[in-house]
Amino acid sequence: MRQPTFSRQALPVDTEIPRIVEALRRSRAVVVVAPPGSGKTTRVAPALAAAGKTILLQPRRIAARSIARRIALEQGWTLGEEVGWQVRFERHYGSRTQLLVATEGILTGRLQADPLLTDFKSVILDEFHERSLHADISLALARQAWLVRDDLWLVVMSATLDTGPLAEFLGNCPVIEISGRTYPVEIQYLPRLAPGAAIHRALDTGQGHVLCFLPGVREIAQVQNALHTEKLPPGARVFLLHGALGANAQDAALAEVSIRKVVLATNVAETSLTIEGVRTVVDSGYHKILNYDIDRGVDLLELERISRDSAEQRAGRAGRTAPGLVIRLWDRADHLAPRRVPEILRVDLAAPVLEILAWGGDPRRFEWFEHPPPERLEAALKLLVVLGAVENNRLSRLGKLIRRFPLHPRLARVLLTAGGTRQAAACCALLSERPLPLRPDRSTLSDVLSQADEIATVPVHIRQAAQEIAVLARRLLGPSASAGDDEEKLLHALWAGFPDRVAQRRDFGSDRFLLASGYGARLARESGVRKADFVVALDLSGGTGNIESEALIRQASLVRKEWLQPTRIETTHIYDPASECVKAFECQMYFALTLTRRPIPPDPEAAFPLLIEALRRQEWDEPSRLLLRRVEKAGFNVNREEIQKHACLGQVRLPKLRLRDYLEARVLEVTHRLCPETLLIPSGRRVRLNYRDDGTVHLAVKLQELFGL
Repeated sequence: MRQPTFSRQALPVDTEIPRIVEALRRSRAVVVVAPPGSGKTTRVAPALAAAGKTILLQPRRIAARSIARRIALEQGWTLGEEVGWQVRFERHYGSRTQLLVATEGILTGRLQADPLLTDFKSVILDEFHERSLHADISLALARQAWLVRDDLWLVVMSATLDTGPLAEFLGNCPVIEISGRTYPVEIQYLPRLAPGAAIHRALDTGQGHVLCFLPGVREIAQVQNALHTEKLPPGARVFLLHGALGANAQDAALAEVSIRKVVLATNVAETSLTIEGVRTVVDSGYHKILNYDIDRGVDLLELERISRDSAEQRAGRAGRTAPGLVIRLWDRADHLAPRRVPEILRVDLAAPVLEILAWGGDPRRFEWFEHPPPERLEAALKLLVVLGAVENNRLSRLGKLIRRFPLHPRLARVLLTAGGTRQAAACCALLSERPLPLRPDRSTLSDVLSQADEIATVPVHIRQAAQEIAVLARRLLGPSASAGDDEEKLLHALWAGFPDRVAQRRDFGSDRFLLASGYGARLARESGVRKADFVVALDLSGGTGNIESEALIRQASLVRKEWLQPTRIETTHIYDPASECVKAFECQMYFALTLTRRPIPPDPEAAFPLLIEALRRQEWDEPSRLLLRRVEKAGFNVNREEIQKHACLGQVRLPKLRLRDYLEARVLEVTHRLCPETLLIPSGRRVRLNYRDDGTVHLAVKLQELFGL
């Protein structure tokens, strides 16, 4: 390998590399903890590549490309030759590549093809503290190969990590901690300052570039507009950095320039990425994370406070090459959780469960680094069964095909059902990214099909993904691939990939729907699917998780009712107040949705609790109320509940509840003798006795009529 052609600066990790290699020779696994700026990402991997082919895993695509370029520059290597990179649908490496920088999902795919990873000597999982879903599954599967192969090296690296459980998971392997540079970083807490004002403050008082962490794309756009309105100082320019950007736009934010950069970024810039010359970090203190509601099958993109380890990572960006400044837009006394919640505890697990089944394992008994909640595993298995990917806890023939596509199982099912057409590939590429804005005031049968028709206008990385998916589909499907696009077939395919996301319109012309999960949802105003009685919610988000909250269907597609085969037959009984009868219906159900309903004779046993409930809402009639007071005055207890049960037994119509009909003759005789309804007075007249609720008895009579009583 060639020597570097530029003067490479020394980094703290350089002196520790011999110790890392020696630990690997002894234990075959090591955990490396080093802060930002120590050089662990760009220096450890090339050193291990000298001992054999190495794969370096990164949690994000943008980081994988950037790190491969950086290593090529530092080592004097040619990108695509000695070092290369591979991310989903993109690759740049060759037969001579000794160091492959890849996203974590790439390793999972290679492990399926070669469970022992015979092509590689070393596996490095970088930035493991981010605890992405792919990192957990990659570590668990790589560990299985490591347990079998006595020549495989396994390295887990992080800047902030609780090393104890991880070292134990890897056979109590050594932990090597490396200190970073000691450039001082001043931290200011300014909770009342807006991000735009904080950036101006940084440009006025600090030096170098400014990196501003914001929760999401919408917030980045807001701050960008504010900076455009307020105008930056001469020689300063705004750059954006987030996952939805194309590779060229992302690279522009990372490139070295002579002007002062203001980089507005999501948490993609927390780790691995090096933006040379950053001296000031503005931290909003928030990020957006995805939480999956397993009951409703809804993705909740929620705004949350960052954790303390994330705040430390962000602050480390300011002190990598020189003294820096961090402006935190929250109060010093605010509480931050110590560490972020791993994705495996909060996101949809269908994809990793499919991988484990394909690998030959049982997700319930698999040796995870951190075992996911059982209910999430069961929800993932249930979805895979509904998609037709799993039968009897094994991959079906369809499931084996689904797994071969680097897509969520839902999207792979869409692609396969459509026959791998170009338009289906475009739909999958669109749905695998953040939803693009819909064109308002346009009527359509499917929002995503309308966008697929205009695929030439979408961002370049989505177009490239669509092309890669189409090529892969043609290669895997071979002669069974469809030659052309059929709109009806594509609509059916979209439903086949999201069968549990069907929604039924509640009323004609309404934007309110009932989801197959039994929860409510509203159709976004921007959606063009306005006339369908049934839709499939291709993009479903929002809601608070309780039964009253309604999710938002951001993208929909028409579903033909005849496609929906009943998942069960259900008999329902209802009480009709108008007729005072219980009515029964046999319902064909699609999950929680009613497809058909026909009347059938009611079952008295099922009618019983409904009639009881109806009677409880009724009062005794006046004669019964008067008799009840007399009976209780005579010393008897009346069990109204028992009387109601006796009256409703075997009935389907609400009985007329008259107390006299349900009292024993002895009770009536004693009551009549001790507490008569009327009293004969000396004048010869019978006067009604008034038995009151307070237990007193009143008689309204003229005094002279009582003489002689």
